[in-house]
Amino acid sequence: MTIREFKMPDVGEGLTEAEILKWYVQPGDTVTDGQVVCEVETAKAAVELPIPFDGVVHALLFEEGTTVDVGQVIISVQTGPGEAAEAPAQEIPAPAEAEEAAPAARQPVLVGYGVSESSTKRRPRKAPAPAVAAQNGTTAPAAAPAAPAAPVAPAVPAQPTGERPMAKPPVRKLAKDLGIDLASVVPTGDGGVVTREDVHAAAAAAIAPQTVPAAAPAAAQAPAAEAVAVSAAPAAEGSARETRIPVKGVRKVTAQAMVGSAFTAPHVTEFITLDVTRTMKLVQELKDDPDLAGLRINPLLLIAKAVLVAIRRNPDVNASWDEAAQEIVLKHYVNLGIAAATPRGLIVPNIKDAHAKTLGELSESLSSLVATARDGKTSPADMQNGTITITNVGVFGVDTGTPILNPGESAILAVGAIKLQPWVHKGKVKPRQVTTLALSFDHRLIDGELGSKFLADIAAVLEHPRRLVTWS
Repeated sequence: MTIREFKMPDVGEGLTEAEILKWYVQPGDTVTDGQVVCEVETAKAAVELPIPFDGVVHALLFEEGTTVDVGQVIISVQTGPGEAAEAPAQEIPAPAEAEEAAPAARQPVLVGYGVSESSTKRRPRKAPAPAVAAQNGTTAPAAAPAAPAAPVAPAVPAQPTGERPMAKPPVRKLAKDLGIDLASVVPTGDGGVVTREDVHAAAAAAIAPQTVPAAAPAAAQAPAAEAVAVSAAPAAEGSARETRIPVKGVRKVTAQAMVGSAFTAPHVTEFITLDVTRTMKLVQELKDDPDLAGLRINPLLLIAKAVLVAIRRNPDVNASWDEAAQEIVLKHYVNLGIAAATPRGLIVPNIKDAHAKTLGELSESLSSLVATARDGKTSPADMQNGTITITNVGVFGVDTGTPILNPGESAILAVGAIKLQPWVHKGKVKPRQVTTLALSFDHRLIDGELGSKFLADIAAVLEHPRRLVTWS
């Protein structure tokens, strides 16, 4: 009988940590290859983690609510004879030590946002929960050894002196970001290739304490129990007159990204109020169309289509700014972002190649995007490489706003509430369905004339939706 250990994987390029939201197994449970054992929240989304081997759960190394570095062992499993055990779990240093020893280069990065020039202070690490082992049907805390075990000789020799280590480009980048010399890493891949796991193991070893700390007193273990409470409800600190809520996960990275965007891209916001009565009538007609039965038809669908038509007429708005190269990058595709408010915070998944989709395909993509976001299952890939975003603040009864650009994108359109208002129509004041659009754009990419034409074209399509056909 051997013990195999499963480490927190890198579930998205550039991520360095994740919070354990929920365990689906307990010590003594039988698990199979591919079975989901826990759900974690990264800086992007909630992700379910499957275990890559069979066995019986031996111990859970961290409690729910704990934030864990990528590469840390989170669960150990008893496997059958003949299967080699992985390297023993590394102890996590005390919070103060972890804060001091963490490499400066390891900043949380939201894919597609880039790394901020300012240093990001890392969240203090909690010590791992006492391992709970399943033996003969009973559970008991695992005692910490008084001194570290003697090192085990690596099964695969280190890189020969003078030879360039063999590793794929993403692995080399990871090592560079973590400050690890590839020549010092013991490779475990076929043919002596250094893998991501090898780099993470080297990074974990570099920050591990020289001695294993004794069991922490009850008072020192309080933060771990407190973290579990935080995951269920906000933790109140101080008097009952105030409540402090830890900022982490999606909300933390969104805040950092919005601050970076607001103070990096020169924002300009323009507004237009328009009559969308004809669009609202078309929405109802499409709902009644048997050819579109089963599809979700709503105003947002036609607004998205109007944005795509306006982009086709004004292609220069669909661009990004490359600061390093001092170039404007024109995009010949549209990955249309849809801002979504979720229990975990604001996220902006996007519909890939939205410009190439029919009305029916766009409807299906919107429905899938909303359902996935609502369930907290949006993947990191769904939020990468957006070009232009729509945020529908009207669903909250708001007339309009001045939206902040999603980092790396050229523009964002805020859609206000659609209300019945008095409006001059054909020379007479009549009740009409009216809304206000607000377009924020990066003035480095889009000047006032281009931004105005783009917004006016969106409004023109929504005022006369037949232009969805005549302008396509």
